[in-house]
Amino acid sequence: MAVTQVVLVDQTHHIDPTLLHNAALALDSQVTQDLPQFWSGITANVSSAPTLAALPSGAWPVFLVRSLPPGEGGFHLDRHNQPYAKVIASPADDSWTVDASHEIIEMLIDPYGNRMQTSEAIAISGSDVADAAGTFSYLVEGCDPCEANNYAYDIAGIALSDFITPHFYDASVTPGTHYSFKGNIKRPRQLLPGGYISYMQPDGKWGQILWVDPGQPPQYNNLSVAADFRSLREEIHRAMGAELDTAKHQQRRKQGGLPKAVNDRITEHRARRAARPRGHYEEVLRERYRLGKS
Repeated sequence: MAVTQVVLVDQTHHIDPTLLHNAALALDSQVTQDLPQFWSGITANVSSAPTLAALPSGAWPVFLVRSLPPGEGGFHLDRHNQPYAKVIASPADDSWTVDASHEIIEMLIDPYGNRMQTSEAIAISGSDVADAAGTFSYLVEGCDPCEANNYAYDIAGIALSDFITPHFYDASVTPGTHYSFKGNIKRPRQLLPGGYISYMQPDGKWGQILWVDPGQPPQYNNLSVAADFRSLREEIHRAMGAELDTAKHQQRRKQGGLPKAVNDRITEHRARRAARPRGHYEEVLRERYRLGKS
């Protein structure tokens, strides 16, 4: 089976190279060890490229950028119908890795943005979302229902997104079943504060339930989806409009949102990098491994 290469490319030119490398290692661990536990048939690895020119041919790039116009973030298809993503990253905030994790997982689960899954319908019930009569066809987006960064976890001090499992679309609750990798989602089709879910109704109309403002109840959003799209995911994001698109991305990188234990490990990881001047650390390693001067 062919291995998909996902590559982080720092287009800001300001991300700490050590962080970029360690982020790629953590993301690689996520897609080789965590994701295949629930999503079969995915064979991929994650690495980083120091420059755009170093991007391997055929790789799926995730570009780290300083800023983006509304609607430009997240998943895209290039003119050859190959997936790529854009993620805002800043040297002042290491939590961009949650966003990168989100985009990578969704690219691997559904590379072209057209995967659908039929399951029980849902509706807003008070300040929550509950099952309703009938069925919907859901756009499979692996992280959206639990995308807020307060549901993140970490690997070696690198923050990563939680993600749904295929059991998210089960008809009913089964004891001992994981509906998201870290267990933040407790039942099929549960929408967590800060997330959203997109679906097609039996009459062919598209809608969403959004909880992008956790301080407010969830809300419905009717979508005008064009018929001539290449990627349904791209078209859904376009139809959401700039304001909602920006709001959902902010949930992945909101200040103070990470769980305390995750934030503590990220802070420790950052402190270790700052306390380890590159030149001195290289000298220590050269002595340890008897490398001599280059």
